[in-house]
Amino acid sequence: MDAAPPTPPQRLPGRVWEVFFAAARLGLTSFGGPTAHLGYFREEYVERRRWLSEAAYADLVALGQMLPGPASSQVGMAVGIHRAGLLGGLAAWFGFTAPSAIALILFAIGVGAAGDLGDAGWLRGLKSVAVAVVALALWGMARNLAPDRLRQTIALGGALALVFVGGALAQFAVIAAGGLAGVLLLRGSAAEDVPRSESGVPRALGAVALLLFAALLVGLPLAARAVDSEPLSVFSAFYRAGSLVFGGGHVVLPLLEAEVTSPGWVGLDEFVAGYGAAQAVPGPLFTFAAYLGAVMETFGSAWTGGLFALAAIFLPSFLLVAGVLPFWEALRGHAYARAALRGVNASVVGLLLAALYDPVWTSAVKAPGDFAVVVGAFGLLAFWRAPPWLVVPLAAGAGAAIAAL
Repeated sequence: MDAAPPTPPQRLPGRVWEVFFAAARLGLTSFGGPTAHLGYFREEYVERRRWLSEAAYADLVALGQMLPGPASSQVGMAVGIHRAGLLGGLAAWFGFTAPSAIALILFAIGVGAAGDLGDAGWLRGLKSVAVAVVALALWGMARNLAPDRLRQTIALGGALALVFVGGALAQFAVIAAGGLAGVLLLRGSAAEDVPRSESGVPRALGAVALLLFAALLVGLPLAARAVDSEPLSVFSAFYRAGSLVFGGGHVVLPLLEAEVTSPGWVGLDEFVAGYGAAQAVPGPLFTFAAYLGAVMETFGSAWTGGLFALAAIFLPSFLLVAGVLPFWEALRGHAYARAALRGVNASVVGLLLAALYDPVWTSAVKAPGDFAVVVGAFGLLAFWRAPPWLVVPLAAGAGAAIAAL
């Protein structure tokens, strides 16, 4: 069979649209929270599309874990920037975020009085499939990122520390400890060379993004106090929530509750109802901000409020990723940095292992039926290579059927 003719280089607009459609597909099917999202991303961007090597993807995961904000969304932004520049980063964010944001705004409009959805049988099925997705991600990443006893020890030590001492600060401490262990113990270990690649962002523009991030973090609260503007206060509150939370996901909920219920922008009952809905949709949990903005009376229109709050909470992440990524690409080529990253990547395996237990396993597997759904979903994903978009609704249906028995 004759070899296929070489494909001409793809133009930038084509790459941007390619990134958008790939991210939108993930945004429609990625259930299970940030740790599960990393598994979906790895399957799509590393194994299926081969946009990144395993090692390059691991570096972006480590970068996302080190920055405040939604880790999985930041990894997606970084992949988009790697593929198609800043426009690619925006396309990756919009594609991954839009499906859940639209669903939550519609929920705020149409079924805001539905209450907590936490006991629904189909939601139990979605939680069970998240266990399978995280386990599969852990399996794949552990083989590549913790291939020797030393890195396996770092991963297991980090997992044990996080199980007994939870919280965002503990996660950051474990990652930092892994980096230190890498510098001290892994400089002489064999490791593949990671090809250098352009970040897609000039260093000068990266520096401007970092300065803008800091200026908004400090300046918005001052401006909100000086100017009697409720929209400005809302933007400041959501920007602050997106800037100061390490770990993302559920970690941001207490801060958001304090920010929006104390001023009376959102009632507690409305907050709890939206929280239940946010767990039932794919994509990042940070899109809960779209629901909160939609139920506020500040903006008159639910769509205006939802999109306003969504932009405010994700803006810090985009500024941080765009600002740090060009320096990160240069830093990771140095011997000490590569050693630190090997340790950090082993810690990320420990982070995934701890997350597999709590909250993923502990919140999902409460009965034999839940465990059966986990085993079935894992078998379909790992052995039958079934696509996630098929496994997710099957698991939801199985959860609903088990709950009805």
